[in-house]
Amino acid sequence: MFGLFDYGWLNIGSLIFGLAAWFIPALTIVQFKKETTKFSITKLLLSITACSIALWFQISYINHLVTLQNWTALMDTTSTVVQISAILVIVTIALNVISVILLSKHKVINEKQF
Repeated sequence: MFGLFDYGWLNIGSLIFGLAAWFIPALTIVQFKKETTKFSITKLLLSITACSIALWFQISYINHLVTLQNWTALMDTTSTVVQISAILVIVTIALNVISVILLSKHKVINEKQF
């Protein structure tokens, strides 16, 4: 699929995109009290997209191991990949929900004051 590509980079890319999926809503949560903070659906979509790309990288790496018929590596890593993927999805959704709730409450408070 990737030609002369080092498939180990898929794991690094997955880690980077997974951290980005958490960093985007976490930054929004940390900055939510600032007056310049505004809820943006773009941030939510970027976070979910980064999470999806991270998962796709992991699926592509597993496909690479299947293509090589490296069953030992698959048996060693599959349960960990499943657990980490579940954590990635759950934390990403939770952070995005928290950021939406905080920012929507903040917006309502500002509207009531004016």
